Amino acid sequence: MIATTELHQVVITALGLLLGGILLSGSGRHFIYVLFKTLPRDVLAAVRFAQVNMLLWWWEKREYTVAKLFSKYAEAHPEKIAYIFEDKEWSYQKLEEFSNRIGRYFRAKSFSQFDSIALFMENRPEYIGTWLGLNKGGFVGALVNTNLRHEVLLHSIKTAECKAVIFGSDLKDAIRDIKDKIPDVGLYQWSEVAGTPVLEGAVDLNAEMNSIDPGPLVVQLSLGSPRDKLIYIYTSGTTGMPKAAVINNLRFMYIARGLCTMLKLRPDDRIYDSLPLYHTAGGIIGAGQALLCGVTVVLRKRFSASNFWPDCVRYKCTIAQYIGEICRFLMTVPPSQYDTSHKVRLMVGNGLRPQIWESFVKRFGVKQIGEIYGATEGNSNLVNFDNKVGAVGFLPRYLFHLYPVALLKINDETGELIRGPDGFCIRCKPGEAGLFVGKIDPKKVISSFTGYLDKKASGQKILRDVFKKGDQVFNSGDILIMDELGYFYFRDRTGDTFRWRGENVATSEVEAVISNIINLKDAVVYGVQIPGNEGRAGMVSIYDPDKSLDLKVLTEGLKKCLPSYARPRFIRVLTDLPITGTYKLKKKDLQQEAFDIKKVKDTIYFLNKDVYVRLTDELYNDIVEGKLRIS
Repeated sequence: MIATTELHQVVITALGLLLGGILLSGSGRHFIYVLFKTLPRDVLAAVRFAQVNMLLWWWEKREYTVAKLFSKYAEAHPEKIAYIFEDKEWSYQKLEEFSNRIGRYFRAKSFSQFDSIALFMENRPEYIGTWLGLNKGGFVGALVNTNLRHEVLLHSIKTAECKAVIFGSDLKDAIRDIKDKIPDVGLYQWSEVAGTPVLEGAVDLNAEMNSIDPGPLVVQLSLGSPRDKLIYIYTSGTTGMPKAAVINNLRFMYIARGLCTMLKLRPDDRIYDSLPLYHTAGGIIGAGQALLCGVTVVLRKRFSASNFWPDCVRYKCTIAQYIGEICRFLMTVPPSQYDTSHKVRLMVGNGLRPQIWESFVKRFGVKQIGEIYGATEGNSNLVNFDNKVGAVGFLPRYLFHLYPVALLKINDETGELIRGPDGFCIRCKPGEAGLFVGKIDPKKVISSFTGYLDKKASGQKILRDVFKKGDQVFNSGDILIMDELGYFYFRDRTGDTFRWRGENVATSEVEAVISNIINLKDAVVYGVQIPGNEGRAGMVSIYDPDKSLDLKVLTEGLKKCLPSYARPRFIRVLTDLPITGTYKLKKKDLQQEAFDIKKVKDTIYFLNKDVYVRLTDELYNDIVEGKLRIS
């Protein structure tokens, strides 16, 4: 329901939209119907969107950065609680002082301004305080996925040209495995418990910090610019190894403050954030609310389905974050008193399956679902703030030009854009699935595309000459569909990346690992759908005509080189090699056949409790009927 104060602000806008819409429309009744159904929603969205843009304009004009805004808030509200972690409360003053110590300490080292320093640490307030402090010192924190190991971890550090790594003591074994390959990179260990043994060759950051002045970093804070790099967040993108997406101050502000305004978060709210802080969802959308909006954030080291609602009750949370898998996991926990004794009024996240949306809301009594859509590195974002079941967001049906995104027609078979006789792309009509894109305009915060550190990778995400000669749009890689009221629904992903357990998996990365383990045999990786599961599980088809594949060696190699979510759940052993005329494996055909043993004559193995076992009729039926839980 629209607040009265907001209606007062928008009455003139509403009349303008009404008049303009009538003038633009030639279909009379249908236009009036759509307008009647969507005008309150669209006007409210326009007002909130304008508020976000005005605030960002003001912050940029005043040369504010995330660090400057946080320090100003900490000065005004020193005793307010910024973060809660386990039994510890971090006031704004405490986080301010901790981040000042970090910034001052690293400024005294032989690093140059804007050098990148990797952060490899589990969730905790020190994580945020560390990258915030690095920024105050003039550096860029590279937020490395804590699941990565060996070559992938090494690549993440090297691709951002990190001059140092700050790692948690519980991750020192992962650093030990690669430290000889990064001899010129400084190693700094942060320990949860002071006095914890330090990795050989690393600096004990706990001990070093004790004597550092916690006072304001006045000199550095007078330098930073809103468009300066703030952090790097890694994404697997569509192909290859993890890519470092550039998040500048304005991008961080837009994501965090934009969500706060669009969903009307309040300073007295408490957000439950159990998502990884190295991801945009947990680290910006969640943790960013404390930095820019004065909202207390409750952190958890990692997600636990059984502790989710008890934690929300314990910490008196009013908002909780999710990804699609979290909601499904919560539904599998036996009912308890905590299901409805919490005070959570809003769930914020992405990927809540339409099939469980209403049953989830009914069981847990959550009044509002704030489903959001967007890519870490992208400029095409949507938000659903009016509880439309299944929608990832909306746009005014007749006024698309107010927000620079579009759905483009593509060839269903090839995934390629369809262009008209004039050579330009064609917009989808309501009910037509298409590629979601965002217009690039470097001058505007909402339309800018900072991309990746890898310029070539950035270029691959840009489509040119879309609506007119010389224009550029960001290619989201996602297929969405829009209904007649302007609501958008997620349909699928293009390219080779699939999503499993809340993580993007780049098939080329997994293919490279498997190929090395099995002595360069032909292998193709793809995602397959499993009934009752969100996303796609990994499957690999391996060409092994001489039957020399050693499953034990492959299993051990996968455990060593890939995080759990990236390990294929199914292995198909090919006796014939299905290739195209250009000598490429027919991935699409293999993906369509998936693990259906009624269609596939090849032997298929299934990862059951960390061991690959042959897929039988009984096991297959248990999987498709949901009797067997897929980890």
